[in-house]
Amino acid sequence: MDLPSFPLELVGRTDELEQMVQTLAAGSNCLVTGVPGSGRRTLIRAAVERVGILLLEIDCLRTTSAHQFLQVLADRITATFVDQQALTLMRAWSLDHPFTVEGLGSGRTRLVWQGTPNQDWRLFQALLDLPQLLAEALDKAIVMVFQNFPHLRSWDRQGQWETYLGEAAQQHHRVSYVLVTTVAEAWVHDQTLQVIQLSPLSNAELQPWIITEMATAGLKFDPDTRALDLFLGYVQGHLGDAIALARRVWLEYQTLNATEPGLLQAHHIHHSMIGLIEDISITFESLLLLLPPSQIRVLESLAFDPTDSPHAHSYIKKHQLSRGGSLQGALNSLEQKGLIYGPDQGYRIALPLLDFWLKQRLI
Repeated sequence: MDLPSFPLELVGRTDELEQMVQTLAAGSNCLVTGVPGSGRRTLIRAAVERVGILLLEIDCLRTTSAHQFLQVLADRITATFVDQQALTLMRAWSLDHPFTVEGLGSGRTRLVWQGTPNQDWRLFQALLDLPQLLAEALDKAIVMVFQNFPHLRSWDRQGQWETYLGEAAQQHHRVSYVLVTTVAEAWVHDQTLQVIQLSPLSNAELQPWIITEMATAGLKFDPDTRALDLFLGYVQGHLGDAIALARRVWLEYQTLNATEPGLLQAHHIHHSMIGLIEDISITFESLLLLLPPSQIRVLESLAFDPTDSPHAHSYIKKHQLSRGGSLQGALNSLEQKGLIYGPDQGYRIALPLLDFWLKQRLI
């Protein structure tokens, strides 16, 4: 059977899309929060397409130093502004700055520079002003999206670059800044940032989508075995994990023993979930190796024994958790990593596949 390709599309998120469209159309800045797989990037791209502005994406996760950040920023600028008028403007700009617009062939260019690390700060200031200059000269609105924004702090220890980005966001009226994080931190309240939070999808939002997508592959859920309820229970409103499980179901259905052509029963869903978890278990094992023991203990406790009150004395004693600030520090760190939800969502594990894997591991 032909498997659907899952084109990038929004599932649910109607209110969030309208909120972002209005923000970008007004030339304002915003913060988009949500765990990995919640649809943050798809939401941004859908809003940018609706408004009709240029998109310049910088993934901060790819940067481990100031120099790398400069290179990623420069490369994204030249990849976004490719017409002759923009290149002419960049070459004129480079005459007053320590940059050179270098041709790479096939119409591609790159901004290059020579200098010492001591010059990085001055280069950053000049480079960050360039999109504003181009936007004004070309009479085009631009949105700069900083994916995984908090990762800057892995090398920007004093917060100097992060602070300057915030200041530039206030000054660059033709460029909108969109910062993408997992949670809205305390500093957000001191900024004029519109916060758009992507919570887990409800079953009412996810159900029609998965029914339609399965139907494109000639499959439907057996109502007698509550296969749809099982699927929705496994993915817990997480679109990324829903896509992963749906693909696995499609791939495995041909080899499973179906009682009726095209009819998905509960055991099909469960079998596919087990197979998917087995395939990605090495990823989860590697993840645990990167976490300190206190955070691993919290994750395992929440998987095996979910609670809205991990600070309760009885829960701490039952699972032998650290007390006081150490426990709260572990919870905060796991939430910032996008591995658990905070108090608004009941301190549950945010990635359903990880949750299921942990449960199987602890049995």
